[in-house]
Amino acid sequence: MFKNVLVPIDGSALSQRTAIRGVELAKAVGAKVTAFYAAPAATPVVFRKGLPVGLSQPAESAATIEREANKHLGAIEAAAKKARVRFEGLHATDDYPAQAILKVAKKKKCDVIVMATHGERGLFTSSVTRQVLDESKLPVLVFR
Repeated sequence: MFKNVLVPIDGSALSQRTAIRGVELAKAVGAKVTAFYAAPAATPVVFRKGLPVGLSQPAESAATIEREANKHLGAIEAAAKKARVRFEGLHATDDYPAQAILKVAKKKKCDVIVMATHGERGLFTSSVTRQVLDESKLPVLVFR
């Protein structure tokens, strides 16, 4: 049925729970999991809870994005390893996460997208999920 399950994540609790469901689906059908973390492009302004609180250097912002991506992808990799499911973790910076998700789905030849309805950090808002649903040529399984 499915050979490659794309699981976009943003690090929120809901996207992490959804990722586990994606791993379970992949295990049930003998598929691979491709996890994808889309971060907004680095800016010199540091935000906390939606408010600007300082400035950072580009290398510092890039390191933070890398650290966050590795942390969130690592959790899914561990779940996939435990379930004995093949895993590939990817991340990118993009101001348009829905488009980044769709690009990865095409590039990696995924045949289903498993994603959350929204995220706590604003990367996956209902509008991102809605855009993926509207534009995807693949089946999209949405969890809330």
